[in-house]
Amino acid sequence: MNPTTAHAGAPTRPRLRAPLKLHWHADMSTCEIVHPSGSVELNRSAGEILARCDGTRELDDIIGELEVRFGMEGLAVDVYRFIDEARRLGWLD
Repeated sequence: MNPTTAHAGAPTRPRLRAPLKLHWHADMSTCEIVHPSGSVELNRSAGEILARCDGTRELDDIIGELEVRFGMEGLAVDVYRFIDEARRLGWLD
C-alpha cells in the first residue's frame, strides 16, 4: 500500500461495516449502501470497489482486480482516495 495516499495504520483488508449492505440495482450500473436509517446511492465504480471490501482481500489486490476487470492501469490513487473517504464516512472497518 502506498503510505502517502492511504491512512497509516488503517486495515489493509477493508471490510464493509455491519450492518451495512451493498445492493445492486437490476441494471447493474448503480448500487446503494443500505443502512438502518436509509440508503446512499453509489455509482458503479464505487460499487465495484465496495463489493470487494469483504475483509479477505488486501487493498492492493482489490486494485489489481479492478485494473484487470476494467482493462486499466493506474487506479491506485483513485481507489485509495475512495477507501479513505469510505472509512471517514464509517462505511468500512
